[in-house]
Amino acid sequence: VTAHWEKFFRDQLPEKYTAEQVKSIKKKFLKSVQTNVVYGPSSLSEFTRWRVKMIAEEFLAYSLGLELNTDPEPEEKMDENEEESTESPREAAEDVGQVGDFSSYINNVTVTPSKRKRNHSKPGSGNKRSKSQANTKEEAAEDVSAEPLHFLQCHSKGNSREDFKTQLWSCVFEPLLDCGARKDPIVSSSRTVATCGGESICLIDCETGTVLKKYKVATEEFFSVAWTTLTMVISNSRKKSHNILAAAGRRGIVKLIHVAADFCYGEIKAHKKPIATVCFSPTRETHLFTASYDKRIALWDIGIPDCDYNFKASQLLVLEALSIPLRIALVPTCSDQYLLAGCEGGCFAWNIKLDKEQKSRPFEAIFQFPDEDGGMTTSHRVDGLAFLNDDVVVSKSSKPGCIYLWSWSRSFDAKGKGCQRTVSAVILAELEWSTTDLSYLTLSTCPAKDYVFCGDEQGSVWMYNLSNYTTAWSSAKGKRTDKRIPPTQILNWPELRANGEQLTEVLINNVVSDPTFTYLVVLTSVNITAIWKKS
Repeated sequence: VTAHWEKFFRDQLPEKYTAEQVKSIKKKFLKSVQTNVVYGPSSLSEFTRWRVKMIAEEFLAYSLGLELNTDPEPEEKMDENEEESTESPREAAEDVGQVGDFSSYINNVTVTPSKRKRNHSKPGSGNKRSKSQANTKEEAAEDVSAEPLHFLQCHSKGNSREDFKTQLWSCVFEPLLDCGARKDPIVSSSRTVATCGGESICLIDCETGTVLKKYKVATEEFFSVAWTTLTMVISNSRKKSHNILAAAGRRGIVKLIHVAADFCYGEIKAHKKPIATVCFSPTRETHLFTASYDKRIALWDIGIPDCDYNFKASQLLVLEALSIPLRIALVPTCSDQYLLAGCEGGCFAWNIKLDKEQKSRPFEAIFQFPDEDGGMTTSHRVDGLAFLNDDVVVSKSSKPGCIYLWSWSRSFDAKGKGCQRTVSAVILAELEWSTTDLSYLTLSTCPAKDYVFCGDEQGSVWMYNLSNYTTAWSSAKGKRTDKRIPPTQILNWPELRANGEQLTEVLINNVVSDPTFTYLVVLTSVNITAIWKKS
């Protein structure tokens, strides 16, 4: 773009020029540059023209002091606005400005800590915060020390350095594209993670702390992201694997982003109410589940885009929930047959087998758990749910300080008759955790390393290495571990200061490790993404 200006247009502008002369030459230059600067495959020609125009406008604004045209129509009225919102890695880094080592810029910022207002983002949050102290004892035999690498403030509303309120909700590591036989997720995990919160999605290199790409939709609040790898036919009719990111949130719309091309190629208007979480099937790469505040979980086939990014999405199933689904997990041994969901009103399982004709389905089972009075209850908010291995489920309920490990195969009898039956979860163990009654601090697992992670209301990350227990649980007579299992280690939130004041009231909304547990990405309620590295 610069070369085109230098060669054909610079000499047309006199040393002292009028606004009319600038306007005229700008019009000619924009038309010429879009026609003559060609880049990438023909399937991206429309996107390339748009991108060239943007670069040209920025170049003119910078070199001639012109104002940028930053007043597009609102997002809902513009079909092309996904492209408007997609930024290149370079721009994203420039725009964010405050990406990098936290201490390098935080000193200029005045922080006014505010109380958490979860009710703007998630329902049912009339909870008081408990002042519980985390139990920081470590088992001497275990050494899991991790060191903090980066503290990034890259989801700020309007790129404001003053934003310490945007809640960060979801993050997921990008799969490495298939390198021959390397399909094993343990071997082929990447160091790139997608994070979402507020109006933006960021792609971050965990090692360097660089924000590689950033995508924004001004009217959205993103709650969830998920990756899939699609084999697409691009230029020259060659098939090639590409990673696609699905992102969804408050508007009930799923955005589909081809990350390598910096291109949001489509959207699915999935629900009329917000989408709490999304996840792809591990066996069918185009199958996407969306769980919404409309008390439904939908299964979509997102299709495979052609060389012009045309695609056809279709709804395959609707699972009816009795309350809002917060977390979903496919059962590893039968991911095409059963889905588990942690909901506002309990933990449920659905049969999702597609050979059944019934498109709308009630739940098949609801699970009972011990309650505080020593009895059993089905009614509790389940805000954390993940599989530790093929059989062990980890779920967190809003009963204070309660994370259960239980057996899927022993709890759920696939041959059981009848729908909507109540079954008791066969508890294997309970993890010691914070005594807070605050909800939506979710958990995650690292199956390859037998780890469970969960953040708390004081900025700490609780890590549990369960490799000493899993063998006993998997045996036929696997007994319950009676004593609550303490954390192997607790990572405490470091003292971060802004203008001499400590950043306080930090809640950990989510903690996710890569499949090899090299990096730990910690998402907070104060617009900070913390990245730790196992040392």
